[in-house]
Amino acid sequence: MKAVHFGAGNIGRGFIGSLLSESGFEVCFVDINSEMVDRLNNDKFYIMRILDGEKNFRKISPVTALNSLTQEEEIIEKIAEADIITTSTGVHNMPRIAPVLVKGLLRRISVKKDKIDVIANENAINASSILKKEILKLVSGEDAEIIEKYTGFPNSAIDRQALSENMDGTDIAVVEPYYEWVINKPEVLNPKTLEIKGAAYVEDMKPYIERKLYCVNAGHATAAYAGFTAGCSTVQEALAKENIRDFVRNTMKENAQYLIKEYGIPEDEMNEYIEKTLKRHGNTSISDSVFRVGRSPVRKVGYDERLTAPARKLHNMGLSVDYISKAIALAFCFYNPGDEESAEIQNYIEKHGIKEAVKHFTKLEDEELTDIIVKKYETVISTCKK
Repeated sequence: MKAVHFGAGNIGRGFIGSLLSESGFEVCFVDINSEMVDRLNNDKFYIMRILDGEKNFRKISPVTALNSLTQEEEIIEKIAEADIITTSTGVHNMPRIAPVLVKGLLRRISVKKDKIDVIANENAINASSILKKEILKLVSGEDAEIIEKYTGFPNSAIDRQALSENMDGTDIAVVEPYYEWVINKPEVLNPKTLEIKGAAYVEDMKPYIERKLYCVNAGHATAAYAGFTAGCSTVQEALAKENIRDFVRNTMKENAQYLIKEYGIPEDEMNEYIEKTLKRHGNTSISDSVFRVGRSPVRKVGYDERLTAPARKLHNMGLSVDYISKAIALAFCFYNPGDEESAEIQNYIEKHGIKEAVKHFTKLEDEELTDIIVKKYETVISTCKK
């Protein structure tokens, strides 16, 4: 079996690529990084490290790679031959990969009428659906119809911390032992997609996506913003402080009240999930900068994102937003000169004031919730480390 994976970064190699390889797929990575592409082609393997307290290195092979800037025809051929296509490029890069996917899928359908699945594995809700829209923007008429007929776009939720470290002059993917890859089974068209070892196939993705976004992602961002405010360098340093750890825990527990009420998830199950998440985020085998985790705050405070979405849903239900509103306020305090989105928020606050900034970036129309966030901001701003 053959797999084409767009994105040879830490998630691509340390998570998706490794599971595909362990499931019997020959993986071809597509990436813009020519050095990475050359190394994968020369070595035919890569090394990843699992942070389980041991020197646990894993060799993933056989693998190949193609350069997305210079090898379009080869990529099209690989797509035509593939049994599955996956991505981990970041949602913002989907418009860039859509054109070659269109050409590859049409070539594939013209050669053999087998169905195939394209799974986008990104930190976004319904990422595969987003990629599908980008692809269908580029075609019309019969081409659009046959792509939809022969191509599935199963949505997924992924969860694994993946970083990199230098080993003998080579960047290797470094990952935590825990992972979760949840795939929406009703959207799968090709039975081979159901053969990924370690993946979970579910009938309804939404509870899993929201649980991950509102607990794992929200908790991670909250730890970064609270850590920044306290002058911490890493998320692990921040979570070693009892007051920050308790605040992050309470933020996730508050968000969990929405999940409990909306989906009937047992509270003890959510509490166990939250404690496991805290342990993962605080793993001292990982050193994760608050600037890396907190980066792109414009996206993170977005209307449907990890902080604002649970806040507005809780508020609509008449439930407490005491902790999550403070987490949003801390995001508006965050400042990293090297992060364009961070600078954009601070410049907007300086020109228009915090209330207009909250409205502008969160797109909230709820005046009461906006005022709660503003009051939290006014309380914490004096302690922000700028």
